[in-house]
Amino acid sequence: MQSERRYFEDIEVGEEFTTATRTVTESDVLAYAGLSGDFEELHVSEEFAKGTIFGQRVAHGLLGLVLLDGLKTRTSLVTSVKTIASLGWTWDFPKPLKFGDTIEGRFVIANKRRTSKGDRGILYIQAELRNQHGEILQKGENRMMVACRTMGEPGPAGQRKASDG
Repeated sequence: MQSERRYFEDIEVGEEFTTATRTVTESDVLAYAGLSGDFEELHVSEEFAKGTIFGQRVAHGLLGLVLLDGLKTRTSLVTSVKTIASLGWTWDFPKPLKFGDTIEGRFVIANKRRTSKGDRGILYIQAELRNQHGEILQKGENRMMVACRTMGEPGPAGQRKASDG
């Protein structure tokens, strides 16, 4: 049974959401390479990667973003909100995502605004992908469109702060 969905008006700036963890495996990297067609040697050749600044193979940067977005779908940021669409990401890669890293995501509602039509709102979500050492590997912003409440519809009963894990 699905709990009541939250609308734009029910979401507050400052709300935080944390994902479950997940370990990045060689299989993940090879599956992503096959799916994307990106067989860059840095990701798939141990001998080549030994001669790079990383000294070892590292996962594709975009694989980190893909995994983070997947982890996000299991938080109440997605499961409890009347989401319409993801509108885009602005994303940075400060540190490499390594084979064997155990990652988790953290999301904070940084800002929000209603669209000109008034029936939708945009959430500006600051996001971070961290490894098992707490290092920020990737970070940026996700813009997500959510439904607004129609006139006269009551608000949800329950909490306004959420943490998933």
